[in-house]
Amino acid sequence: MTWKLADAKNRLSELVDLALAEGPQTITRRGDELILISKEDYLRRVGERESFTEFLMGQPSLEGVDLGRAPDEMRTVST
Repeated sequence: MTWKLADAKNRLSELVDLALAEGPQTITRRGDELILISKEDYLRRVGERESFTEFLMGQPSLEGVDLGRAPDEMRTVST
């Protein structure tokens, strides 16, 4: 169903109830469109995503990798 923004604001509870019971609801404002969906609907569509911390912790270990600076001399830069 499509709602004008003013109607959506005035009937927010009904809008939320319909989004939960019937599915996505479209809200329009001067040509822009937004979709209101339930969290369950959203997760089903995009899938569960890992947190940034989980992403970082899941990377390969750097144990044993030499992360020290090279002992080379600095290069000369003209200014």
